[in-house]
Amino acid sequence: MIERAFDVPFIASLALREKQIQQNYRPVIAVHKWFARRPGTLFRGLLLSEFCSQELRESFYSGHSCDGVVVVDPFMGGGTPLLEANRIGCDVIGYDINPMSYWIVQQEILHLDLAAYGVAATALRGHLDREIGHLFRTRCGHCGSCAAHVKYCLWVKIQTCPQCREDVALFPGFLVAGDSRHPRNVFLCGACGALTEVEDRDRPGKCASCHRDLHAGGPAKRGRCVCPRCGAVVQFPDVSLGPPRHRLFALEYHCPECRDRHHGRYFKSPDADDLEKIREADQRWEETEAEFVPDDEIPSGDETNRLHRWGYSHYRQMFNSRQLLGLELSARFISEVPDERVRNALATNLSDLLRYQNMLCRYDTTALKSLDVFSVHGFPVGLVQCESNLLGIRDRRKAVCIGSGGWTNIIDKFRKAKAYCDDPFEVRHQGRRKSVVQIPGEWIGDHPNGHLQRRPRSVQLLCQNAADARLEESSLDAVFTDPPYFGNVQYAELMDFCYVWLRRLAGDRCAVFERASTRNADELTGNESMGRGLDHFAEGLSSVFRLMARALKPGSPFVFTYHHNDLSAYHAIAVAVLDSRLVCSASMPCPAEMGASIHISGTGSSIIDTVFVCRSAGRVPRKWIRDTPEGVAELVFEDTRQLKVAGVRPTRGDMRCIAYGHLTRLAIWALRDVWQPETGSVADRLRQVHQWLEAFGGWPAVEGHLGCEIPRVLAREDPAPYGDDDAEIPF
Repeated sequence: MIERAFDVPFIASLALREKQIQQNYRPVIAVHKWFARRPGTLFRGLLLSEFCSQELRESFYSGHSCDGVVVVDPFMGGGTPLLEANRIGCDVIGYDINPMSYWIVQQEILHLDLAAYGVAATALRGHLDREIGHLFRTRCGHCGSCAAHVKYCLWVKIQTCPQCREDVALFPGFLVAGDSRHPRNVFLCGACGALTEVEDRDRPGKCASCHRDLHAGGPAKRGRCVCPRCGAVVQFPDVSLGPPRHRLFALEYHCPECRDRHHGRYFKSPDADDLEKIREADQRWEETEAEFVPDDEIPSGDETNRLHRWGYSHYRQMFNSRQLLGLELSARFISEVPDERVRNALATNLSDLLRYQNMLCRYDTTALKSLDVFSVHGFPVGLVQCESNLLGIRDRRKAVCIGSGGWTNIIDKFRKAKAYCDDPFEVRHQGRRKSVVQIPGEWIGDHPNGHLQRRPRSVQLLCQNAADARLEESSLDAVFTDPPYFGNVQYAELMDFCYVWLRRLAGDRCAVFERASTRNADELTGNESMGRGLDHFAEGLSSVFRLMARALKPGSPFVFTYHHNDLSAYHAIAVAVLDSRLVCSASMPCPAEMGASIHISGTGSSIIDTVFVCRSAGRVPRKWIRDTPEGVAELVFEDTRQLKVAGVRPTRGDMRCIAYGHLTRLAIWALRDVWQPETGSVADRLRQVHQWLEAFGGWPAVEGHLGCEIPRVLAREDPAPYGDDDAEIPF
């Protein structure tokens, strides 16, 4: 069972490494973007701890076939628990209210003929090259070749000066590229627009073209920009002007002709031919009657209101003409592919490609690459945007992609993702060495490749509220899930960006695309625009937890991960578990995020999840039941000790979230016998949990005992206050 068999240091070390470069450990996640995916190694470890009798460190690298075991995920999101359960042979059932989640997990888990996919993908890429490939070529500034490939186009927002009526470029700064991945720093001249490469970023000197001084800082700051011609102040954004306009000011490109003789990257200012290609794209798009480019309006929302403030009213306005033309041609080709699964795979590719093919992407001046629109889990509207080569660039000699954000990149990572489904692997670390371990007999899918003669697996995916699920009582062997984290990410608002396109392309063949938006009143995230608060979150969780608890076989596990910076968000977790008549038998830590992730870096947010294990009956180690804040602090110290063994360096924020997990578990334990879910409102039940935690002392009381490096309990010779280490309490 998980409570006894789960190995925190072992799994934490794997999860920490996986979250650094998750696609290297679980390539299947590259099928399509989803947010806040938990580590696959974590759920593999949990499943094997429950259903395998071997020691976890041995069973983890062995093949398994859990035939007949039924696992449900009521909040499948990106599908991690289902994929791991399906891989070891379980029959799986997944629910999610978001149609994009349903579609993505379906594409991840259903078997795909990779050979047929490869033929169609190659044909698509060839078709686009013939139609618009020339629009992504440029003249090399070093050898003069006209066969150079545009990698990235850099655009700056422009706005009309209210006084002189001239266009003003809203540059926040003039550093185009730093010298970490290029021999020198590349600066744009604010006077003439030429690019100059310099050694010293702090003292860039003069423009090589017009000899005026170069500057790192730009004129656009805090919503204001001084017009360089008349001195008037231009205020931005100005919603009355409609969606922003942009001007091309620089390109990064790749020249296969002189690459062997060139040191560093290639940068240039746009020449007359580059600008002519922009005009050609504009004209071709103006003459194109769109079949698949959506004309949906952007509804109001916590995230989308930022777009409204910049004058965007429709999704298609976030793309330039060249992008719209390329995406329309792509969609037309995909719609004609006869094989349904291959067609759906390519439609999924186009949906994922949108992240890089829009005018909200930014250019990373350090890493020298495009940052996709969801890199910060929102809709960041910058002043300088990055357009990636739609087709993508391949180095044919090295068989690798150059740059990011094009069809070549998307196809490559999708092919690797589905190849992993046929032959999954694990990565074993031994000191500084690591090796790929193939796992014989395991596969992901509804049926295996032809050379494996095994029974098909049951895969049931439903786009619906799990609270409305029809499941027989005592029919499930386990529930493993990663529920929504209250108020953290507005999944539906973000996923609508892709959904409106996918709906045009695949909607007439799939019933889940009937709705105009993925947004749903029952979605379990806090959202000010939709009036959803903690009561709504708790009520929704409770409905799902209660139904799942009734469907579980007696004593079977209900396992979920959770973390939040606010203890009040855990009140809803406690209410849902108590309403379900379950008891929390364990709360264990595990890394779930990467500290360097753009959306949490520098915020003080925790990277540690609590894994909650709940059952209707079982036994809990007596040493885990503490009745003082000091006792909880000792548990936190022990958890952090185990994480340190795994190579994690827990922060104060991590310790806080670990403590929140223990406090929530203890609140459930203390209130289980007096809990009456049938009486009172959800607000009353939330208040009951809050009052217990307040009486216990909450986080401030626990924090007061976390000042010392070594907890006093480790120095005790007599563990009598908490009983023998092996003593257990039945429930």
